[in-house]
Amino acid sequence: MFFHLTIHAGTGQPAPVSRTPCRSARAAAARLRERRKHLAPRLVAFKQWLDDLQPKALGNSGLRRAVDYTRRRWEALVRILDEGAWPIDNNPIENAIRPIAVGRKNWLFAGSESAGRRAAALMSLLATAKANGLEPHAWLTDVLTRLPTTKDRDIDSLLPLA
Repeated sequence: MFFHLTIHAGTGQPAPVSRTPCRSARAAAARLRERRKHLAPRLVAFKQWLDDLQPKALGNSGLRRAVDYTRRRWEALVRILDEGAWPIDNNPIENAIRPIAVGRKNWLFAGSESAGRRAAALMSLLATAKANGLEPHAWLTDVLTRLPTTKDRDIDSLLPLA
């Protein structure tokens, strides 16, 4: 599988970030069975509740807007019953982008457009290091120490995937 090609730095073993999709793929069929068994009946009941509540909710109330919003997006909501490999929530993504969202105001004025691009590239590398089980500060310290003596042809060895 493609994910086994990503090797963790210095270990010769698949990187942690590459093992996760492999485990997820193996568990997808079991997860789908569980979703269909336990989640499908709850979604049917929830849809019935929404349908019953919709005519009772006041025209422009927050409740009515929430009910209408959910009913309009019902087909997308129940697609989780079609595929076991899909995560049921987006928590990993939310957690990954939280530092960027929190720091956005602080980084509003990076100095210039090119400085902003460099900051974004550095944040991407640090996030990749973290996703591969490396401690980002230690990885960056190591890279900055080795960078002056690294030949151009070996620069890829400094990446957090190497």
